[in-house]
Amino acid sequence: MDLAPSFPGAVVTDERSCLAAFQKEFSYLRRTLRRLGVLPHDLDDDVHEVFLVLNRKWADYDPMRPLRPYLFVIAFRVVAARKRRQQRETPHILEETASDTAHPDEALEATRDRELVLAALSRIPLARRGVFVMHDIDEVPMREIVKDLSLPLFTGYSRLRKARREFEAAVRALRKGTSDT
Repeated sequence: MDLAPSFPGAVVTDERSCLAAFQKEFSYLRRTLRRLGVLPHDLDDDVHEVFLVLNRKWADYDPMRPLRPYLFVIAFRVVAARKRRQQRETPHILEETASDTAHPDEALEATRDRELVLAALSRIPLARRGVFVMHDIDEVPMREIVKDLSLPLFTGYSRLRKARREFEAAVRALRKGTSDT
């Protein structure tokens, strides 16, 4: 018995729509990964990993919901998995806040304020950073954030409040040129 679909173009259309959606949100995804602490030399690998997950889960995506929060959750989980692997592989990892050798296109894009924000974000633990970035930078409603990250509502607000304090303290410390937060 042939189980192939009677209209073979259906799978291709899904793959095409997934690729088109990914390409449309590509620059958002790169910015999001940088905000989550991905270093420039790991950025392409993580973008690729997010695409692979998105492609695998595309059939589960509800097109009535916005794509960016869905992509953010995938990116958040990819970054969290990378950090868990790094902690197992390397006893002490020093987080870099700037690239040692910037690519020309990244050098044009980078500004002092952007580097300050990225450096400050790198000082916030990933669980709180994810809520902070989604809510305060990407402007996703808290109820959607806690649903996507499988958190209780009050935990989401607690993480947001702590992350805001940590971000403010990190920005102040970085502007003063100190390393303590």
